[in-house]
Amino acid sequence: MSLASAFVPIWILTVVGYVACRRGLLGEAVAAVLGRFVFHLAMPAALFLALSRMPLSGFAGRALLAFGVSTAAVIGFGWVGASRLFGRRPDERPIWGMAAGYVNSANLGIPIATQVLGDVSFLAAVVLLQVLVVTPVILIALDRHTDPAGRVRIRRIASLPVRNPVILASLLGVACSAASFRLPSAVEVSLTLLAGAAVPAALVALGASLHRTTPSRAEPTGPAELVVITVLKLVAQPVIAYAAGLALRLPAPQLLAVVVCAGLPTAQNTFIFGQEYGVGETVANRAVLVTTTLSLVTLAAVAALLG
Repeated sequence: MSLASAFVPIWILTVVGYVACRRGLLGEAVAAVLGRFVFHLAMPAALFLALSRMPLSGFAGRALLAFGVSTAAVIGFGWVGASRLFGRRPDERPIWGMAAGYVNSANLGIPIATQVLGDVSFLAAVVLLQVLVVTPVILIALDRHTDPAGRVRIRRIASLPVRNPVILASLLGVACSAASFRLPSAVEVSLTLLAGAAVPAALVALGASLHRTTPSRAEPTGPAELVVITVLKLVAQPVIAYAAGLALRLPAPQLLAVVVCAGLPTAQNTFIFGQEYGVGETVANRAVLVTTTLSLVTLAAVAALLG
């Protein structure tokens, strides 16, 4: 499979969602309904299955640290820059940061890692880092802004894993992996069917969101914002990952894996989270589309230079 072919299904399903919404086939609320389906049902099922089947040992610690440094730097800069550069509201900043530094490690990461790296072992560590560290930070920040006073309530934060299906499913998946627990066959098959709907439903919802007949809470996203997000995602994050990898003296294969994973485009989960919390939807869907379209250039360059 060529590198470009990994991107084709994403573009096709996004166009399908846009056309279906434009022609009125699915109704005006399709993006919201599909988004909630993905967030509350399909995505938790997919995360639970992926993490429950993933061994928790044998990860390359220094390589993961290099990737984590690039992620923290870019998300942090995006989070702060959204306010300083573009006047984004506090509740929109987590989505802005996520758009800049949260990589598509699932439906794009797997075929690209297979094509460029030859295996997905490091990608598994990236998935764990994003799901168990980055995602809770983003969701806690978003959850905080649902409080009218914007207060941080310890009890509310402590109960977030129980109230949030994404975090709860991830924790349960890790627990099952640690305990080597396997679900009954009928349950596993049912979850597998549900999980299979996560990516296509998210992409159709993404496409549908591009043809709105009702205004979003988010303010319009200007070209300058998309340029900054794209540069952060497709240039700054791989460069920082490369520099961190060199500083940590990673061997060539690990350095390639770190930079390739850092160069993946913005995950569609960014749009799903923004839609669920009603903030930053416009910047999220534009960022996913633009970085997905342009990341092929970044990844091809990385593979040519380091491969």
